[in-house]
Amino acid sequence: MSTPLPVVLAGARGHGRWHLANIRRLQDRGLVRLVGICELTPLTEEELKGLGRPEQSADFGALLESTGARIAVICTPIPTHTDLALTAAAKGVHILLEKPPAPSYAEFRRMADGVAAAGVACQIGFQSLGSHALPAIRELVAQGAIGELVGLGGAGAWVRDEDYFRRAPWAGKRRLNGVDVIDGALTNPLAHAVATALALGGTSRAEDVAAIETELLRANAIESDDTSCVRITTVPGHPVTVAATLCAERADEPYVLLHGSSGRITLWYKQDRVLLQRAGHGPEEYEYGRTDLLENLVAHLTTGAGLLVTPDATGAFMKVVEAIRRAPDPAPLPAGTWHRIPAENRRVVHGIDGLVAAAADTLSLYAELGAPWALPAEHRQKAVSAR
Repeated sequence: MSTPLPVVLAGARGHGRWHLANIRRLQDRGLVRLVGICELTPLTEEELKGLGRPEQSADFGALLESTGARIAVICTPIPTHTDLALTAAAKGVHILLEKPPAPSYAEFRRMADGVAAAGVACQIGFQSLGSHALPAIRELVAQGAIGELVGLGGAGAWVRDEDYFRRAPWAGKRRLNGVDVIDGALTNPLAHAVATALALGGTSRAEDVAAIETELLRANAIESDDTSCVRITTVPGHPVTVAATLCAERADEPYVLLHGSSGRITLWYKQDRVLLQRAGHGPEEYEYGRTDLLENLVAHLTTGAGLLVTPDATGAFMKVVEAIRRAPDPAPLPAGTWHRIPAENRRVVHGIDGLVAAAADTLSLYAELGAPWALPAEHRQKAVSAR
């Protein structure tokens, strides 16, 4: 590669600041060059420090044309993902699309099919799927290190204050102005737990999903879930159960747990840290590196390297998003099951930290664990996937 690839970033504030810093890092290495920023309010010189003077415009399509961009990084509100990705694809611009890729399976298919028809590359921004821990864990499972794979659990106990749900007009919403958003705990902030568990089970494609059970609840005054649980029945037969909350007593590192017939593997996916526990051996701990997804997209375009997270590789995750979208609106947790910490401006669900861990450990839903606030059966949802 003789010249850095020109990149346009759509959505440079909020989480977009992470992408801006990552583009700066890759620009310093000569891999990319930031040529455009698509934002309603232009970035300041201070925000663009070290990135030159990229063209700024609120018109994404015009910006792609005027800058000659080869790559578009899209980090905009969830309901805009499909249309912006298709705008880029129609102009022959390759795409890094922030997760979740779409708010519904229909919108996901419209995006994925349109991108494929245009012949451009599309990487979905599940950064955890670039971890070198994933192939290492797959190899351990293939070698029989934990016996036969029985199931996978995921746990995410996070802390978010009430302002988090006011960070944007679409935050904490299931719908906005009649359009799907589906900004829930499992579909956005802790979406990596779902996607990583599905990937480690070899069940990341839509056709790998047989059925999905959901339990969606909320302690905060929002539309979406902030405390939820999902169990995915996979075609190979091993269940994937992921429990999440944004109302934890204490913030903890999220993880995925692989259950085997003679051992288990834990991956703390934000840290790329792995713990192997198996019969007849002491615990073994490993740490791995990670391939950045924008860097991987650049390598794909310049050297033919394989993409790490294609749209098809997120099809099963999108089936989960669709099941959550179709489920009854999250039930408010009853009074007395949560309390507010005024000094931290946040709500805490009583005992939720232990329940999240127990769900991942036993592959059970909250109701099966005897949570006193769990939904009765008629309010839980089981969706059968049409493969």
